[in-house]
Amino acid sequence: MAVPKRKVSPHRRGNRRAHDSLKVEAFHECPNCGELKRPHHMCGHCGFYNGREVMVPKGI
Repeated sequence: MAVPKRKVSPHRRGNRRAHDSLKVEAFHECPNCGELKRPHHMCGHCGFYNGREVMVPKGI
């Protein structure tokens, strides 16, 4: 059975876990309505993408 020969030091353990943290999601302001939206996504508030109306939102 594979068993570690010696204890992994906290420094080495931290180096291994360096890429496990959650990334901060990016948001941009919609040029049409000013709400925050994900980049390269349609605005969920007004339904615009790249300067044109893609779909009409449900609430309107």
